[in-house]
Amino acid sequence: MTSPDTSEKPWPVLTLAALLYPLAAGAVAINVFMLALMGRVIGLAEISPVTSVIVGLVFGVPAAWAAGAWVRRLMDIADGRR
Repeated sequence: MTSPDTSEKPWPVLTLAALLYPLAAGAVAINVFMLALMGRVIGLAEISPVTSVIVGLVFGVPAAWAAGAWVRRLMDIADGRR
């Protein structure tokens, strides 16, 4: 068997985070909106979809970074670097 080719430079976490940002921001926005809808049951104020999108844009950055780091780790494991 041949060993995997590790001469290729791996993708940095920042690049992966930039690619995953639209998905992460959308997921955060949807989750914030759903949490606000569930919060109405216990008397919390509702939020508009626009507000949840703004929150998703802001909190999508750390979520994308976390997703990028997770994907980078999975890629390292798959390539045999870890």
